[in-house]
Amino acid sequence: MIFTCQPGFVDLLAGELSALGCAPVEQGPGWVRAEGKLEGGNQTSEGGLPDLCFPQMTLLDPVEISADSVNALAAKITEQFLASAKTERFEGAWPCLFEEAAELDGLGRRVKGVEKMVHENLKKRMSRVAKLAVADKPRGVARLRGLYVFFVDFKRAFVSREAIFGGQRRMADDEQAPSRSYLKIEEAYIVLGREPAFEETVADLGAAPGGWSYSASKRGAKVVAVDNGPLKGGAYNNYKIEHRMEDAFTFRPAPDQVFDWMFCDLVEEPHHVMENLIQPWLENKWCRHFVIILKFGRVDPLALLRDVRAPESVFSRCATNVRVRHLYHDREEFTIVGEVR
Repeated sequence: MIFTCQPGFVDLLAGELSALGCAPVEQGPGWVRAEGKLEGGNQTSEGGLPDLCFPQMTLLDPVEISADSVNALAAKITEQFLASAKTERFEGAWPCLFEEAAELDGLGRRVKGVEKMVHENLKKRMSRVAKLAVADKPRGVARLRGLYVFFVDFKRAFVSREAIFGGQRRMADDEQAPSRSYLKIEEAYIVLGREPAFEETVADLGAAPGGWSYSASKRGAKVVAVDNGPLKGGAYNNYKIEHRMEDAFTFRPAPDQVFDWMFCDLVEEPHHVMENLIQPWLENKWCRHFVIILKFGRVDPLALLRDVRAPESVFSRCATNVRVRHLYHDREEFTIVGEVR
């Protein structure tokens, strides 16, 4: 399998795979090739594979091709696709994605050239099928059949007909958003497959300067933003946002109050956050859905990941549909989404 991730986090991806019994055999900027069967971890509905944190795209059963020229690469990719698609029926749009390893100057231009020629080849051989090809990732977590080509250098690529997507993707900014963290919550909704709805209630713990509160308010949700710091931008004086000048760790819902959502993005030691904030919220069922950031800049990221996934963790005991992701917009942190049991 080929796993892609954010550049700079390849060693963590390789470590995550190794911990689940899948041996990395090669890696480059933003990708790992691994062999073996993934075992353990939280199972997902996407082919029964463990839910993985760092991979953004996983190519299943990839075939390696190599050639010196754009024409030769395109011809080999075309033939590989045609040979595997002989008995398939293409009734609607299907994904056709060409990507490349990061940090290799000029590789993107070469890949674009190969992609263009492959499409031209397909138009000549399978005109109707070629017209249905869509060069976009799915919106959300998915396992899809299509054509996936990943270039690791100028002469070498891996071709797969099936891929798993973790839901990570680049989000559009909003000029009214108070901070860059707005992009993280927008991306987290896609991973969870749900977002705050009109008139739902949100507790945003550690809200300032208000990027997550603003995101929820845009959807018509009623937000309690808990932070001693000021709100800014679109969150300031927003009639959908009630600003509570309180400490996130000591804030409690009113008796019998259950928030539809709990948000938490605090610059605090992650175990302290889990034990003293997340645990009471999930054990007492003070919310129905959650989006949580845990910073791993000062702790061992893979050890923290094990703690989050452990059977005795608050997420395993009290939540369902839990997904842990290193998002496109994350830095040294995990994003955890899920629902309270």
